[in-house]
This record gives sequence, C-alpha cells and structure tokens, in this order.
Amino acid sequence: MPNERLRAALLERGLTVAALAEAIGVDQKTVERWVTKGRTPYRRHRFAVAAHLGVDETYLWPEALSREQVTSASESEIVTVYPHRWSVPRDAWGRLFAKAEREIGVLVYAGLFLSEDAGVQKIFADKARAGVRVRILLGDPDSPQVTERGADEGVGDAMAAKIHNAMVLYRPLRAIDGIEFRLHSTVLYNSIYRADDELLVNTHVYGVTAPHAPVWHLRKVAGGDIVNTYLDSFERVWEGATPLRGE
Repeated sequence: MPNERLRAALLERGLTVAALAEAIGVDQKTVERWVTKGRTPYRRHRFAVAAHLGVDETYLWPEALSREQVTSASESEIVTVYPHRWSVPRDAWGRLFAKAEREIGVLVYAGLFLSEDAGVQKIFADKARAGVRVRILLGDPDSPQVTERGADEGVGDAMAAKIHNAMVLYRPLRAIDGIEFRLHSTVLYNSIYRADDELLVNTHVYGVTAPHAPVWHLRKVAGGDIVNTYLDSFERVWEGATPLRGE
C-alpha cells in the first residue's frame, strides 16, 4: 500500500521525491518505494525524513514505531539468562513461587528436582490455601512424546520413571483444594515455571538433559510480548491435558 501520509507531506511542502532523496542522502528509487509501495525505511532514514519535513515520525510510520516499541519492551522482559538449570540459585525457585498472588503454574515432563523440594511443596500448599490457583502439568509417562524425549536425552525409560516418582512425591498436594494436576502428551520445547507474570523458562535442547539446558528468567513488562507467548503456550497445553486421577 502507498504511504499516502508521506506523499501528502511532500506535496504540502512542494518537494519532489528527488529533492527529498538528495536532502537525506539516499537513492531516489529508494524514496519512491517508500511512497508508492509503502516500504518502511531504516530508523535513521525515518528520523531524517521526519526532521526534514517537520513532522512526527509516528505520523509517517505508526506501524513501524509500534513494532520497535514492542521489541524494546520485550527486551526489557528478560531479567537474566542462566547457561544451565543447575546454575540457577537453589533458592530462586522458592523465591519465585513465594511472590505469587494469583497464579502458580508448572509445565514439565517430570521436573523431579522440584517435586523433591519440600520447601517448594510447602509454598504450593500455603499459596493454594491462601486462594492462589496452583496448576501442575506433568508428562503422561505412557505417551510416545515422553518416550521420545527420554531417547532424545539419552536416558531411555528413566524419563517415564521420573514422572512416576514425581507423582508419588506430589501425592500430599493432590489432596489440597486449589491445587490441580494434569498429564499432557505434547512435544515440550520448554519447561515453564510461573508465578503470576514472572517466569523461569527451561529450554529443551536435543541431546541435552534439562539440568544442562539454559533458563530464561522473564518478568512481564507493559507492551512486551515474550511472557505472553509462554503464558499462552501453557494455557494451550493445559486445555488439552487430562486430569490426574487418584491412585
């Protein structure tokens, strides 16, 4: 689509495409593409055009600026990146969940390290009794996805065994109102640990066990879109998962 705002600004000032191109130091055909095809210039050129025409950059290219604002805000959502899950400070998991006032979410295949943490289990129980919704998604140990993940990590049947162990360790929590467990059968690209709008995301890497894969610490910022992407993914897995029945 042509950029009619840029075309109008040139006409109002009696400027030609060639004159604008010369003024800001670019090829005339480049400016023609900005006007007739609606191409978006690099930011330095947008700034130069806006300054030369005496108009606001956001008026000439509102969509481009919006994209850059989203990108900038999204970058601000990254609190820190850990090279491995084992390098995340041990108390970081408890501190994350202790902040929750509305939602706690865990999306893993097994996440055995978390189910073995008595302190974290106590936080889950206390938060649920205080009205926080606690949802825990474990991989279905009988699913082909879990079998494949075990093969990818080189641990074979140990992946399914870890999930069974986690189920046993979580048994006391399964009797508490407000704590929900489901089994999922998805190809899990990331494990997600959520406390409201703050996340620890453990990426999954082929041939690498989860403790050795990187972790992103994210916190939602207005206008950002990274955290929303992971929260939406969590909800999609939850919707397709099966409630874990009592044993």
